[in-house]
Amino acid sequence: MTETETSPFKRRVGNVRPSHLMFTSGVGSLVDLPNFSVLIKGLDDWNYQMSDWSPIAEPRLLAAVQAVVGKSVTELRPAPWMEGLDKNPNGPASRVGVPVAPFPSWLRCTACNELGALDSGIFEFENTKPRKPHEARFFHDKCKRKKPLAVAARFVLSCTAGHLDEFPYRLFVHRGSDCAKATHPRLRMDDRGGNLGANVEIACVNCGERRNIREAMGKRGEENLPRCRGRHPHLSIFDPQGCDKDPKVLVVGASNQWFAQTMSALAVPQSGASALDATVERHWTAIEPLPTMMYAYARGNVPAFRDLAQWSDEEIAEAVARHRARLDGGQDEPAPDAYPDLRTPEWEVFSATSLPEENNDFTLRRDLDGVPAALTGIYADVIQAERLREVRALIGFTRLDAPDPEDPGLVTRVRLARSKPGWVPASEVRGEGIFLRLPEDLLQAWELRAEKSEAIRAHREAYGRYRRNRYSDRIMTDFDPMAHWPGARFIALHTLSHLLIRTISLECGYSSASLSERIYSGTEDNPHRGGILIYTAVPDAEGTLGGLVSLAEPDQLLRLTRRALADARHCSSDPLCAERLPHHPADFLHGAACHVCLFVSETTCERGNRFLDRRFLVPIDDTDLALYPELP
Repeated sequence: MTETETSPFKRRVGNVRPSHLMFTSGVGSLVDLPNFSVLIKGLDDWNYQMSDWSPIAEPRLLAAVQAVVGKSVTELRPAPWMEGLDKNPNGPASRVGVPVAPFPSWLRCTACNELGALDSGIFEFENTKPRKPHEARFFHDKCKRKKPLAVAARFVLSCTAGHLDEFPYRLFVHRGSDCAKATHPRLRMDDRGGNLGANVEIACVNCGERRNIREAMGKRGEENLPRCRGRHPHLSIFDPQGCDKDPKVLVVGASNQWFAQTMSALAVPQSGASALDATVERHWTAIEPLPTMMYAYARGNVPAFRDLAQWSDEEIAEAVARHRARLDGGQDEPAPDAYPDLRTPEWEVFSATSLPEENNDFTLRRDLDGVPAALTGIYADVIQAERLREVRALIGFTRLDAPDPEDPGLVTRVRLARSKPGWVPASEVRGEGIFLRLPEDLLQAWELRAEKSEAIRAHREAYGRYRRNRYSDRIMTDFDPMAHWPGARFIALHTLSHLLIRTISLECGYSSASLSERIYSGTEDNPHRGGILIYTAVPDAEGTLGGLVSLAEPDQLLRLTRRALADARHCSSDPLCAERLPHHPADFLHGAACHVCLFVSETTCERGNRFLDRRFLVPIDDTDLALYPELP
C-alpha cells in the first residue's frame, strides 16, 4: 500500500495479500495500521504503468461482472505489484502499490490529548525506514513532550447508502454552532474508557465547551448529528443528489464499516448448453443474419459453423433465440434483481457422466469402482478435483449492512470508481477439492417428510423476518420477504458441508479458514441438484499438496463421514443447541447449530453461517426429520 500521488506522503506504509483486498480491506475500506488508519482509494487512482501484471482470464466471471456492473468492464486485474522491493526498498518497486490516504484525518496526541485535523498543521508525518513501513507514524510536533505519537481519532460517520465521513467534532462540541471565542478553536479528546460503552469527552480549549461522545450514540444520539453529506472519500466526491439517510457513529475498525460484494467462478471447461451458447455468442456476427432454413447450407460454406458441428440445427436455433432474447433484454445495463448464474456450468461438469479432459486449471478423477458400498446410501457420486482454479472479482461494497449473496438489490452497493470502470480488482487461487453428490431419491423422500414440519415452518418464517429487518431504514417497494428462500434441501446440504469441513479440520490438519464450500442445490430450472464441493481456496502451498483429494479415497471418506454424522448427534451446548429454533421475534437463520458443532470461519462459509440445522441431518429430536437416521 502506498500513499496517493496527490498526498504529501508518498511512501509505502504497509503490505496486504491480494485476497485481503478482496474480502477484508478492499476499495473504500479502512485499514487499521499500527499507528494510524488509511482508506483504500477508488480505481481511478490505481496506477499500473510500472506494475508487473497481466489480466486474469475467466470469461464466465467477466461476463457476469459486466451484467452487474456494466459492459464498460473489459478486464479482471490483480492488484498492482512490482518485483524487487526486498532487494531495493527505495527502488521503483517502492512506488508501486494500492493507493491509500489517511482516514480519518482527525488525530489525537497520545501525550496531551490535542485533537486536530491533518490540515491544521499541528501534526507531522515520518516514514524514514523503507524496510519497516509499519513504523510510519504521525506525531504532535508542538507538544511539550518530544514527538509523541498521534493516533487516529477513532470515530467516523456512515449511513446505509454507503457514505463515509469525518465525525464533526467542532460542530458537535459546540452543539451545531461556531465557537464564540475563536474561528479555528483548539480541541482536546479525553478518552476515559469504561465498560458501559464509549466514554470520550470532547472539550474546546478556547471557550470551555464540553460534550461526551455518548450523546451521539444510538438512536437518540442521531438527533445530535447533522444530516449525511453524501461523501465518498475513496472517490474524493460528494453525491450530487445528496443523501436523506441518518448517519450512524462508527468506531474505526468496526466490522460493519465495510462489506465486500464479490463474485467468484471456477475455471471449468464449457459443456452442453453452456458451450453452445458461448460458441453462438463468439460467432454472433456471422450467425445472426442467417435464417434457420439456411443452417444446412452454412455448415459447408460458413466458417463459423465448423465450431457448431456437434450440435443439431434445432439446438443452434434455440441457442440463437436465447442470445437474441438476452440482447433484447438490454444486458448492457446492470441487472438489479438477481446475480448471473455462475453455478449451472459448474454443476453440469461435476454431474456429467463423462468427466472433461484434464488441463492445468481443472482436473477431475472418479474412482472406477464407484461409491464405496458402505456409503451408497449417503452419496451417489464422489469426485476428486485434483486441480481447481477459482477467480474472484470485487464488484462493489456496502456499509452497515452486509450484501445478500442472492439478492443484489437488498443493500445499496457503492461503486468502485467515479466513472464507469474499465476493469475491476480480481484475484485467483489454485487448489484441490472433493465433490459429493447426494442420491436424488433420498433427497426427494426427505423433502416430502420435512417440508410440512414445524421446524421448516419456523425457518421459513424466520427468513421472512430476517429479510424485513435487513432493510434497516430503506424504503420497501414491492418487497417480497420470501424472495430467494433457498429451501429445505439447501439447509440439509449446507449442514452436511459444515460437518465435513469441521471434521476435515479437526482430524486431518487443515485449518477451516483454508477451506471453502460451494453448495449446488435445487433451482427453479433444475430442482434436482444436490451436491457440495469442499475445496482449498488460499494462495499458498497448503491448498495444493494433495491432502484434501486423498480424503476422497474409500477408506478415508468412510471414516470421515461416519465421524461427521456421529459428532452431529451431540453438541456440548445441548440441550440448548438441540432445542433451538428461530421462533418469533427471533430472526437468526439457524436451528440446532452453534460455534461448538457447526459454525466455521466467515471466509469458509458462503452464507455467513446461516441456514444450518443438525436436526435435518441426524436424529436429535425427530427421526423423521433426519436425512440420515442411521450411521453408515
